[in-house]
Amino acid sequence: MNTQAKHTARVALVTGASRGIGAAVAKRLAADGFAVAVNYAGNEAAANATVAAIEAAGGRAIAVRADVAKVDDVKAMFAAIEEKLGRVDILVNNAGILPYVTIAETTDEQFERTMAINVTGTFNTMREAATRLNDGGRIVNFSTSVLHMAPPTYGVYVATKGAVEALTRVFAKELRGRGITCNAVAPGPVATELFLNGKSDELIQQIAQSAPLERLGQPDDIAGVVSFLAGPDGGWVNGQILRANGGMA
Repeated sequence: MNTQAKHTARVALVTGASRGIGAAVAKRLAADGFAVAVNYAGNEAAANATVAAIEAAGGRAIAVRADVAKVDDVKAMFAAIEEKLGRVDILVNNAGILPYVTIAETTDEQFERTMAINVTGTFNTMREAATRLNDGGRIVNFSTSVLHMAPPTYGVYVATKGAVEALTRVFAKELRGRGITCNAVAPGPVATELFLNGKSDELIQQIAQSAPLERLGQPDDIAGVVSFLAGPDGGWVNGQILRANGGMA
């Protein structure tokens, strides 16, 4: 049986999909009918749990290990997905890290690793997608609404997301003629382990109440936005930054 014969579903790759927003996005795209590649860097158990949840719901998924900051890992990841599921149609760049540290106290290691994952990782997968993504595909990157709020201790993080937004707008234009859209989702505070860790209940409630909708975002809120951009109704949205934050910013 040739490769085209055994691969029939459209394929989505979600980076950093072992937990949090990435896992919610992977599950939602699987529910939308995509075969999903669940990328992870180190937490194999969590990635396998995401795959198991998708399969239990009747979907198809595989876990694929890769450090998106490494070019060879990214190339091998696309090759593995093509072999097991088929060529990628949807790329969701969710992998990222957030060190809470002032600019003055940021170590070289913290700066370099945050840039490597958030910027280089997004760049690496976008560059690979330029030749490996199916025509008519979609790229959804992740920024943050915090970029425009600019609170203390977010300096390096928002710098990386500013770079992601710039790459998104340029890449949308460079893909002319392929029918591929490239957008970014910029969530506000979302109730994930990444956000909640290290915050008091009082601070969490204060942040939640600052939004007009008076709650934190949930991973499924963001997954729904990604689903829209990846689906047929999002086909005319291109080169945009969609701020999903409940009106907070």
